Amino acid sequence: MKLPLSTLEVFNAIAQQSSLRGAAQALGIKPSTVSHQLKKLEEQIGTALFIRTTRSISLTEAGRALARSTGPAFEQLSEGLYSAKTAGHDARGSLKLALPEFAYSLLVRDKLGSFHKKYPEIEIELSMTDSMSDILAEGLHAGFRLGGLIAQDMVAINLSEPLKIAVVASPEYLNKHGTPLEPSDLLNHNCLRYRHQSSGQWAPWIFAEADSPYPVDVRGKLTVNSSPATIELALQGLGLTYTFRDYCSQAIANGELVEVLGEYLTPLPCMNIYFPREYRTMIPLRLFIEHLKDEG
Repeated sequence: MKLPLSTLEVFNAIAQQSSLRGAAQALGIKPSTVSHQLKKLEEQIGTALFIRTTRSISLTEAGRALARSTGPAFEQLSEGLYSAKTAGHDARGSLKLALPEFAYSLLVRDKLGSFHKKYPEIEIELSMTDSMSDILAEGLHAGFRLGGLIAQDMVAINLSEPLKIAVVASPEYLNKHGTPLEPSDLLNHNCLRYRHQSSGQWAPWIFAEADSPYPVDVRGKLTVNSSPATIELALQGLGLTYTFRDYCSQAIANGELVEVLGEYLTPLPCMNIYFPREYRTMIPLRLFIEHLKDEG
C-alpha cells in the first residue's frame, strides 16, 4: 500500500514527540490537522497505531512496527534535505573542475597545496581536457577557458593577464641549424608541434606583423599532445617549440633555452574561469577563485 508522505511525516512526528500538540509544533501545523492525518493513516492501515489517554499517547504494537520501518528512512530524508540546504554554503564539500593542461600548470598547480591546507574539508576533482567542456552535462561546477568564448548563461571571471607566447630552442639546436630571423624561416626548421587531444588538430603557430596576425604552417618530425613535453624536447636540442612563455621562463633565465622571433609574437587572451549563474553563491567555488586570484 502506497501511503501519502504527509501522513507518515505526521506519524513519525507524533512518535518522536509523544504528543499530538508536540508533533503539531514540530511540523508547524495545527493540532487538528495532526489528529486528522493520524486518523486517516489508521483508517488506511486498518489498525490503531497509538493508545491515547487523557495524559499520554503511546505506540501500539502496530505503531512500533511502523516506527521501526519508517524511522530510518525519515532520518535519511532529513539528512538529505539538510545536505541539499547547506551544500555549497560553507567551506566543505566537493568542487569539480574542467581545465586544459596549461591552465593547471600556469594557474592551479602551485596553489593547490596551500588551498588544501587552508580548506581541508573541500574536495577538488580536476578533469584535464583541452575540449570545450559542457560543464553542466558533465556534472562539473566550473571550467577554464581562454578569452571570451563563454556561453551567455555562464558567469566568467578573469584569472590572469594576457598570456605571453614564446618560440624557443636550445642554444645547441640554434648553433647547429641557425637562428630563424622571421617566421617564414621556420619552414626550414624542425618544429615541435602540439596536437589537441580532443579535436586532433595541430595548435597553430600565430605571428603578427603591423598588427595583422597570420599562421605559419610549420613542419616537424615530433608531435605530442602535451605542452610541457614540447619544452622537454626543446631542452634536448630536438627543435623549436611555440609555447606559453611562463612554461619555460626559468629555462630561458638559465640560458637552457633561447627566445627567437619575439617581435612577431602577441599575447593570447586572458584565462577565465566560468560557471553557471546558480553557482555564484557556492562557497567552495568562491573560495577557490579567491585563492587563485590571491597573489600571495
